[in-house]
Amino acid sequence: MKKTYKIEVDCANCANLMEQAAKNTAGVADAVVNFMTLKMKVEFAEGTEPQLVMAEVLKACRKVEPECEIYY
Repeated sequence: MKKTYKIEVDCANCANLMEQAAKNTAGVADAVVNFMTLKMKVEFAEGTEPQLVMAEVLKACRKVEPECEIYY
């Protein structure tokens, strides 16, 4: 399953770091963060609950940028 989320990120470098953090989160098959559109596209692994996985993605992204917000 793929979903797109609105995300707040301050710079392109942070967006790249957040993309890597999301990709390394359990339950995420793939993730892309687009700094220009402020969107994150996430492909979830089979059998995962997107809302639970996104809570973990948010925690990982906040390690990169503490004030990050992902709207889901």
